[in-house]
Amino acid sequence: MSGKIDYKVEFKSVYAPSAKAVSVVDVPAMNFLMVDGAGNPNSVPEYGEAVTALYAVAYAIKFAVKKQLEADFTVMPLEGLWWAEDMDTFITRAKEEWQWTMMVMQPNIVTPEMVQTCIEETAKKKELPALPKLRFVSYAEGTAAQIFYVGSYDDEAETIAKLHRFIEDNGYTLAGKHHEIYLNDPRRVAPEKLKTVIRQPFRR
Repeated sequence: MSGKIDYKVEFKSVYAPSAKAVSVVDVPAMNFLMVDGAGNPNSVPEYGEAVTALYAVAYAIKFAVKKQLEADFTVMPLEGLWWAEDMDTFITRAKEEWQWTMMVMQPNIVTPEMVQTCIEETAKKKELPALPKLRFVSYAEGTAAQIFYVGSYDDEAETIAKLHRFIEDNGYTLAGKHHEIYLNDPRRVAPEKLKTVIRQPFRR
């Protein structure tokens, strides 16, 4: 294998939807590093700890793949599965009621054994509170509606409502967890320029 693979390009339908209109996608099963948590991501320390642990292991895996398999790939963006007892909290922005799974997609060349080794090696180098919570699993999301959104996370409500209306107007039912893919770093990009894929699975 030669050259660096960008799986956002390989899975363009999943990671680069239109910003003009809601589209429907059948999301294939993919492997992810995941950490679960709950509460307002802006205030609970567990959120930042989860993201730090995910990226520490994700980069350890990237370097292990490069060394062992002589293959290279771009580390994938942070993704979040979000849910609550009342899904309208994603429109009202009642963040304290949210539960979440933060995750980073891994290519199929990454094995469970490789992940476990990288977790152990990362633990030796850094004290990361979320590291024991990290898991490596396959996630099959299935059919979903999605749209590309540019702007502050706090201004997503209208776009999320549009997504839900699309699903309901077509006679479908919301199913599964609200899903967001963060295509740039909020620490380095102005809120109004943030790029996010917003997705909602549904059943027919």
